[in-house]
This record gives sequence, C-alpha cells and structure tokens, in this order.
Amino acid sequence: MSFLGFFKRRPAEVLRPQPKIPDGRRVYAIGDVHGRDDLFARLLDGIVRDNAARGPAQTTLILLGDLVDRGPDSAAVIERAMSLGAPFDRVHLLIGNHEEVFLKALDGSIEALRFFTRIGGEQTINSYGIVGDDYLTLDFTQLSKRLRAAVPAAHVEFLKNGEDQIEVGDFLFVHAGVRPGVPLMLQRASDLRWIRDEFLDDERDHGRFVVHGHTITEAPDERENRLGIDTGAFRSGVLTAAGFEMEQRWLLSATA
Repeated sequence: MSFLGFFKRRPAEVLRPQPKIPDGRRVYAIGDVHGRDDLFARLLDGIVRDNAARGPAQTTLILLGDLVDRGPDSAAVIERAMSLGAPFDRVHLLIGNHEEVFLKALDGSIEALRFFTRIGGEQTINSYGIVGDDYLTLDFTQLSKRLRAAVPAAHVEFLKNGEDQIEVGDFLFVHAGVRPGVPLMLQRASDLRWIRDEFLDDERDHGRFVVHGHTITEAPDERENRLGIDTGAFRSGVLTAAGFEMEQRWLLSATA
C-alpha cells in the first residue's frame, strides 16, 4: 500500500471553484479492479486504515466498475465486493462496460459471449472453474450453458443492481465519462459505460467534477473538470483509489 499524497494545484487565478463534498461526509472511489483480487484486498485494507486515521465521518465507498475480466480472480473480486459493509456506511457499484457484456452473456446472448471472450472474459470464465481443456473444447452454445450454471445467482443479482452514476455534492462518479453538452439526467448508459475520446478531450465544465475509470493511464489523470483513476491494475500491478472530503482529495494505491 502506498499513499500518493495530495494533488498538485495550478495557480489560484486559473482554477475553477474547487468541488466540494458535503460537510460530515467522506467518499472513497476505487478504479477498475479487473480481476486483481490481491490488489483489491490490499487497497481496501489501506482505505480502512486511512478512514480510521481521519476521524469520524459518514463514509461512502464507490466501485467505479470493471470488477471483472483480464485479471485472474474475477469471481473472488465479486464475492469480496458483495461482502463490503462496515466501516463504510454506503457502498455503491457502478456498472462498467465489462459488466455490461458479462451480464448479456449470462442472459444467454451468444453474440455477447463471443465478444466477452475477446475482451478478457476468458479469465473471468476460468475464475468460475471452467478451465483448460474443459474450456477449450466447448462450443459457444455449450459454454453459455456452463457459464450460466457456474456463476452464482447472487453474483448475477449483485451486478444487475449496479448503478450508472452517483452524485455526491459537486462530484459525479461514473465508469467511463459523460457525453459533453448533455445534461446529466439525460446521459445514456452507453456513454456512461463506454465513452472515451469525446469526453477525455473535452475541457468544459460538465456541471459536476467527474471521477471515472475505464481509460488506462500510467498515473491518475487529473484535469480541471475530471479525474481518471484507472491505472491498469491487471497489467501494471497498481490499483488506485481516490479519497474526497469537503474540498480535499487524495490518492491511495496498492501495488503487487
């Protein structure tokens, strides 16, 4: 676990008003876990310690989506996420694009299952016990049946109950981003889960300071209107979280 410190600030004259979390509340957001249960467990331990050191507050934990795929332990990540409670007063899961495809595959879509296996879903399928020759010899129709039988109903229900956006004070937490120029209440799920360059390249005020994952950067990507915290845990061995309280924000990370 490492503490990355406070964000650097530009001179005050060029800053927009600092976004603020309501008094008495503290929020932690975790970027894309992608099957790295080892890092997820380590980062959660660090967040619990950090939260205790900062004193009493109503504490919310937000998982920014893409718990699954690419890394080796997606099933364990979902199980751990389902167990989260104290010391967090509220826990929210945002649906990432990988959860979207996984759920479609679990609903029986062969097309979605084919796509799922191309974007890191093979590792998720393996984490549910369908491995080796057992995995390789199944056609997609057979694989669909096996996968739906292997994934616990509680895991499916947990993912289906995920949200698309969370507002806390002046902050908006989403998986991928927002469609610039579209009111937050009119945002489409497809953009909140999948958008990339149109959002990343836009410097306008979106009405809230946007905290997101989805797009991998070597280090957290802080801009005037947004903060990206997907540091590519499945390949970099670095899983990142951000903490927010009043006008203060800070970073924590877990490393392999």
